[in-house]
Amino acid sequence: MELNLKGKTAFITGAAHGQGRATALGLAKEGVNIAAFDIAKQLSYPQYKFGSEDELQTLKVECEKLGVKCLLHKGDVRVDEDIQKAVNATKDAFGKIDILFNNAGICAYGLTHELEESAWDNMLDINLKGAWMVGRRIIPIMIEQRGGVIINNSSVLGLRGANRLSHYVASKWGLTGLTKAWAIELAQYNIRVVSLHPTGVNTPMNDGLAAMEGMTPKEIGERSAGNLINVPWVETEDVANAVVFLASDSARYVTGSEFILDAGLLTR
Repeated sequence: MELNLKGKTAFITGAAHGQGRATALGLAKEGVNIAAFDIAKQLSYPQYKFGSEDELQTLKVECEKLGVKCLLHKGDVRVDEDIQKAVNATKDAFGKIDILFNNAGICAYGLTHELEESAWDNMLDINLKGAWMVGRRIIPIMIEQRGGVIINNSSVLGLRGANRLSHYVASKWGLTGLTKAWAIELAQYNIRVVSLHPTGVNTPMNDGLAAMEGMTPKEIGERSAGNLINVPWVETEDVANAVVFLASDSARYVTGSEFILDAGLLTR
């Protein structure tokens, strides 16, 4: 399989742990330099464990062991100043940004009529608006260099509905639509845009959601998923492998579409 990723640069949001971290390491193994962006602190909503500064530091060490450079950026995808600072530093260090993995996101349960307005706003601002905020600062760089790949991490719930997750579902459907709009806008610049749709993933966020529901991670995975293949979730490495493929020359004609990694869930 023709990857041709060595020497490229990837900007990854939500990079400290979970899917973002695994993807950073997966790309690093292929010789991609990494710009790791993460809020690296706790938020009041949702109340599960977020990535930390220590995890960012260990990610840098692991990437450098693989022979690539790793820049660390602590910031919030809702804050333009944080984004511009990180994007400019990445451009200054590497001269380009070839890959954007819009991965930062949150999840929490709640019935629509019981949600606080702040819960709705936080979900949409981080999961959807945050992807646009980052994209609008990186897209001009990709236009200037006449090429790039943007992968928006949506969900199977960006293609279907779910109980007690209306705000999350809305944010993930939004990413699906945003992907298609960007693909149309950016094709003329040789920029591909794809949405990724995993089923449940074995991450710290999954563990946190389970604790909030008074369940084990396996129970929450099985309740949420209903996969055809008999697994409660996929692993972060599965997401990383998908991103590596989509970012590579082997996917050079893949754009504007949904890459589904669902263990058969949506076939039901």
